[in-house]
Amino acid sequence: MPHRNADEVCRIGRRGVLAGAGAVALGLALPGVRGAGAQTPSKSKVGVIGSGHIGGTVGELWVKSGHEVLFSSRHPDELKDMVARLGPLARAGTPEQAFAFGDTFGDAVLLAIPYKAYPQFGQDYATALRGKVVLDAGNATAARDGPLADEAKANGIGLTSAKYLPGAKLVRAFNTLNYKVLAEQANRSGDRLAIPIAGDDQAAVEVAAGLVRDAGFEPVIAGGLAKASEFQMGTPGYGQNVSAAELRQRLGLSR
Repeated sequence: MPHRNADEVCRIGRRGVLAGAGAVALGLALPGVRGAGAQTPSKSKVGVIGSGHIGGTVGELWVKSGHEVLFSSRHPDELKDMVARLGPLARAGTPEQAFAFGDTFGDAVLLAIPYKAYPQFGQDYATALRGKVVLDAGNATAARDGPLADEAKANGIGLTSAKYLPGAKLVRAFNTLNYKVLAEQANRSGDRLAIPIAGDDQAAVEVAAGLVRDAGFEPVIAGGLAKASEFQMGTPGYGQNVSAAELRQRLGLSR
């Protein structure tokens, strides 16, 4: 080995430290990638459209896990008390602002509005929906949604949502349980409460699965959007307050 003087050794050492620091910084900068010594993946931004019982509850769970959340409605001033209570990671805005809140793929939107609004919503926000990861928590009920509920029952709610929200990277999630159950059972001891999800875009499904875990639950991937019909309202997969293993068994999933 050639002899190196002290100055040369110091320069080599400094280069090694800087290279290592750069690798760590790169890992921390990429969503979901852990750098050396990092304890948790970086948090994404989530827009909540429809900040009522489901949207407000799930959004609050994300805030508590460290995500930045923009709660939106047509009247954002009505959300001021909620975001003030939740602290600096929460803010209020319009649906337009919720869509624009995150600008990387790991960011997402939770849609929790009445199902009868989907056709008009899809038209109004066609550009914003394109390519966006959207967690679809809506349910279609005959009393409120009329013919749209019939369509969802006949064709499956996942495919019906996709029809009215074209271009979105859609994942069905958080539609099966009452908001009170979600609030009380998040991060429960023992086996976590299962949340079934379904989507055609694998990368979007992975984003949704991570957000389900961060909210305090265990995701159970049922398959593509067509499989969402197996846990829509009125089916045996709906309303199941069970563990992931139990839900997989009830949905006939192999794992």
